[in-house]
Amino acid sequence: MRYDTPSLTRWNSRAYDSSFGYVSAKGAPLVELLDPQPGERVLDLGCGTGVLTAEIASRGARVLGIDGSPAMIEKALAQFPGIDFIVGDGHDFTVVEGYDAVFSNAALHWMSRDPERVIENVREALLPGGRFVAEMGGAGNCAELTAAMSTAWREYGLPEPGLPWYFPSPAEYAGRLEKHGFVVRLLEYFDRPTPLDECPGGAADWVRMFAANLLEGLPPDLVDPLLRRVNELAAPALRRETGWMADYVRLRFAAVRR
Repeated sequence: MRYDTPSLTRWNSRAYDSSFGYVSAKGAPLVELLDPQPGERVLDLGCGTGVLTAEIASRGARVLGIDGSPAMIEKALAQFPGIDFIVGDGHDFTVVEGYDAVFSNAALHWMSRDPERVIENVREALLPGGRFVAEMGGAGNCAELTAAMSTAWREYGLPEPGLPWYFPSPAEYAGRLEKHGFVVRLLEYFDRPTPLDECPGGAADWVRMFAANLLEGLPPDLVDPLLRRVNELAAPALRRETGWMADYVRLRFAAVRR
């Protein structure tokens, strides 16, 4: 196997698990859709700290977890020593033996450099008839959050932030899957407003976690007022009496390699 480490946001694996555990928790229905069987070979692409990888393995499947963050993989190996995890890039990986399924939760939208190349790699990793089961951000995901960021950056005289995500429409992604040799069996596109229960700092905490690379290189004394302005701009749409919400839109699919 060959895996190359991508240049991605430097994840804080402890914060990811504690403050953003919903990323794994919301993935439980996706594991049910995958329906892993004993003895199947499953590749978890963008496995994070390995929580869902371990759930798949508990069903008797033989699983390999891949993630672009060394910190995530380090934590996954520590938490689940009986499972194989490797640092790798969805844009550039090969496998020696074919897999029965490729699974991915909340990760494909980070692989934005060349989404078609990612699909090609998944296809090559699968045996004929193998399934690709995934959930990612869809068109309109985080629209209020990113609009607040763009406005705040502009007000502070900063260049438009280069957002690191790829949020496709259902038709766009289905077309790409079909183009690269998949038959789409299921595709769901739905709003999923998600409470940011562990984000006392509101949208600012979300930016620090998921778009920290956009803060790098900014004058240190600018970051806090900039993020306060993000909160002010996002609050009318995303702040409730019960706390902050993230305006998530999800794209969930199951496809089969021809």
